[in-house]
Amino acid sequence: MPRPKDKHLDHFLAAGGAPWNYPGLSDAAAAALTPPATGNRIKYDGGGFGVRVTAAGAKSFVLNYRTGRRERRITIGSYPDWTVAQARAQAAVLRRQVDVGKDPMAERHTARTAPLVRDLIARFDAEHIANKRPGTQDGYRRLLRLHVAPPLGQVPVADVTHADLAKLHRRLVNGGTPSAANRAIAVLGKMFALAVKWGIRADNPARGIERVPEHPRERYLSAEELARLGAVLDAHPERASANAVRLLLLTGARRNEVLHATWDQFDPDAGVWTKPAASTKQAKLHRVPLSPQAMALLAAMREAATGRFLFPGQSAERPLVDIKRFWAAACRQAGIEGARLHDLRHNSEPRIIPSGGREGVGFGRFLAN
Repeated sequence: MPRPKDKHLDHFLAAGGAPWNYPGLSDAAAAALTPPATGNRIKYDGGGFGVRVTAAGAKSFVLNYRTGRRERRITIGSYPDWTVAQARAQAAVLRRQVDVGKDPMAERHTARTAPLVRDLIARFDAEHIANKRPGTQDGYRRLLRLHVAPPLGQVPVADVTHADLAKLHRRLVNGGTPSAANRAIAVLGKMFALAVKWGIRADNPARGIERVPEHPRERYLSAEELARLGAVLDAHPERASANAVRLLLLTGARRNEVLHATWDQFDPDAGVWTKPAASTKQAKLHRVPLSPQAMALLAAMREAATGRFLFPGQSAERPLVDIKRFWAAACRQAGIEGARLHDLRHNSEPRIIPSGGREGVGFGRFLAN
């Protein structure tokens, strides 16, 4: 294979020497190299191997080689982190790769520019998550931001292993969140399936990771707890959050369905809430009859409404993001333990107001604004 011209190497080979034992470069010689006034210069040791010194005094070992009609130069390592002997041995390894048709520099460039997991997350978000309903989008993004990006964000997509994802799943399970662990693997399974489809890697490392059993729980608020909660909501200064909790109780809707609700979804004459498919878990349009109590709450809220959302956030053009902190604080004030926002679905009107009527458990206390 052609090699760069080196008159010193020619004389050495003519005398019967071997190129990788060429004595022209030693650690002492590398240490003695003086920097040029500008740019850099290279002292070669035969076969395209040499040490480069820059005007700033930085020294590194390099190898010149040719692939087809292209001349390449690859950096092996810096001096004195690498000794001459170590660098020369690595140069021999690289030269053998070239001899069998490989291109070490191109492979290194490919590795450096290979997409990382953080890049895959960004594309997954833009091309898949963005098409989901708002609540699903929030859940996916939160899961990827909190549990996937920190340990794997800087890892090349092609280098992620089954063991990496199994470890992530196990850590979430051991942290007491088996449902989050299972959701993480489901989301990662879809993301890496798309990575295969997009040609970023050849297989799906999430395949074969066994989900752990989940034990769903149901928590019902007692009449006394509802009364205490109503008193807290009546007095709380955060009216939007308080009314959101009231509407959750009155409709049995999901949190994000309520927080993303807009006024045009409600028909006060028919007493119906039409939930668009994009906001429902089943991705289907739902028409939900509203109770008189729910209609009364909505009517009172409508009088003070200033935007399209029932529960606007900091800007009237965007909905309230979340009420978890509000709910946690309200539960502490009301002396309620172990109740999640999702549990309010179990306490929706048909369940807590039987047909016989329990006047003390009604929703009157939840209607104040």
